[in-house]
Amino acid sequence: MRLAYIGFLIVILSSCSSTWSTSKVKNVENTADSEIATESAKAVKSPDSILVTKEDISNKKYKILGDISVTVRKTTIFHKDPTPVLVDEKLKVKAAELGADAVILVRYGEVGISLMSWGGALEGKGRAVEYIE
Repeated sequence: MRLAYIGFLIVILSSCSSTWSTSKVKNVENTADSEIATESAKAVKSPDSILVTKEDISNKKYKILGDISVTVRKTTIFHKDPTPVLVDEKLKVKAAELGADAVILVRYGEVGISLMSWGGALEGKGRAVEYIE
């Protein structure tokens, strides 16, 4: 009986939380028309000012800060599945921490199910870049 009560409390309390996410950054190799950022300390920018696009940017020169990967998970079975909009928000936050101006070449995985996500997780990847003036 006590175990059932504890299990009930866990289910009830976990349904009150929102989605959660993870992220990571990987530096990438130098490409022909861009360069890797070597500065370790970047000024944090506002996530709202960061461009997120599935395409490359051809009208501005930029340097690559790194590849970003985020995963947004549904916390409980009562929450909606993660969307690309939620992934974009997390990509912007991570890019802002790096001092990026944009996240390019963004790709989304499929909504998947895992034991820790209560029924839904969506991964997004992109390349954080800073414009060269």
